[in-house]
Amino acid sequence: MSDSATPATPVTFPPAFLWGAATSAYQIEGAVREDGRTPSIWDTFSHTPGKTAGGETGDIAVDHYHRYRDDVAMMADLNLGAYRFSVSWSRVQPTGRGPAVQRGLDFYRKLVDELLAKGIKPAVTLYHWDLPQELEDAGGWPERDTAYRFAEYAAIVGEALGDRVEQWITLNEPWCSAFLGYASGVHAPGRTDPAAALKAAHHLNLAHGLGAKALRSVMPARNQISLSLNTSVVRPLSPSDPADQAAARKIDDLSGGIFHGPILHGAYPETLLEATSSLTDWSFVLDGDLDLIHQPLDALGLNYYTPTLVSAADPDDKGPRADGHGASEHSPWPAADDVAFHQSPGEQTEMGWSVDPTGLHELIMRYNREAPGLPLYITENGAAYDDKPDADGTVHDPERVAYLHGHLSAVRRAITDGADVRGYYLWSLMDNFEWAYGYDKRFGAVYVDYVTQQRTPKSSALWYARAAKDGALPEPEGI
Repeated sequence: MSDSATPATPVTFPPAFLWGAATSAYQIEGAVREDGRTPSIWDTFSHTPGKTAGGETGDIAVDHYHRYRDDVAMMADLNLGAYRFSVSWSRVQPTGRGPAVQRGLDFYRKLVDELLAKGIKPAVTLYHWDLPQELEDAGGWPERDTAYRFAEYAAIVGEALGDRVEQWITLNEPWCSAFLGYASGVHAPGRTDPAAALKAAHHLNLAHGLGAKALRSVMPARNQISLSLNTSVVRPLSPSDPADQAAARKIDDLSGGIFHGPILHGAYPETLLEATSSLTDWSFVLDGDLDLIHQPLDALGLNYYTPTLVSAADPDDKGPRADGHGASEHSPWPAADDVAFHQSPGEQTEMGWSVDPTGLHELIMRYNREAPGLPLYITENGAAYDDKPDADGTVHDPERVAYLHGHLSAVRRAITDGADVRGYYLWSLMDNFEWAYGYDKRFGAVYVDYVTQQRTPKSSALWYARAAKDGALPEPEGI
């Protein structure tokens, strides 16, 4: 099946396919000082001068904390079958330890009830990068204790919502938490210690395993436990060049194998351990850890935006590292100074990321092989464009419509090729705080006026609503 279908051959999906959209707590909620919530690492980071574009913060974001009922009604109007949101750890457990703050849990109880009343399935992500600041002060993810604190938090939320929420995601993109947070420093908490980043990656893996066990101890057996990985689709600049192949293998290990190795297979890749031996002896991996991490999964979430193109580096090139995650004098890739990153060819989004749906198909089929029989969900996929309202207030975003059509067609092709893909979560439901980019990048299918907080569904939201209603992709309009 090709990425471009004609009206006579529509791209149709299985009847049970789940059409969803996704957000995360710090990016949309606001209300950062209400009902007992305390600072997370992103509160601290965004309030540190020079860390975010324009010094912007998530203090108000898009005020979802107060507008969630209207936002859920909007989701229903857009025919969403599912909504993936994350829980703010410091809203539920302000110090990262001890009993829950019921006012914080009540917000998520009310959100879940509102979703269910509208026939929308809630999907809960427990951790989307907003570690309570007190846990960072105690060492953060490089400290083993943080994984055990996460398990306690998982049990609290699982017990509160597990009777009504069936889809659970322990961690979102642990690669970003570990390597953008602790190696390159372009994300919170802004540390630049590659050895600590490798420790953080292991302890995030451990947190997933302990968290999965904790959830299963408090929730009905029918509930589905997964996590969301953003493994890079790594391509060598010269496929026949052994040095470029080795560079691609190194980045693949650091983006994917470091997580799916222990989580899916119970072991870290030997090539990863060898490549990073100059930084660590991996003695922080204790006896029994790999068994704890290697918990049974009910599904796996995959996040995809763009492929990664690499080659062996010119040893004389000591310039800033630009790899799709922002230029920085500190690399997010430990022990990979011998790797160079290149711009993939073709059309680009506002992030400078190339538009390539074949990468999504490649990613899905890769995990169809890595974890045969395990259901897959695309838990994030989308694009940032410079969206602006027309004179009449409508927001036309034909580039995003084309992006979604191409990538959803790639998902359907993967299903045809034998992959068990159960659903797709568009990133993002609405424009929001885009981390270090502040409010400069708009990923939303719904436009948000950040002054008035008015929501306006863009052309892409209306296109996606038709796809969700019909279970088939409409032709891209106006392209």
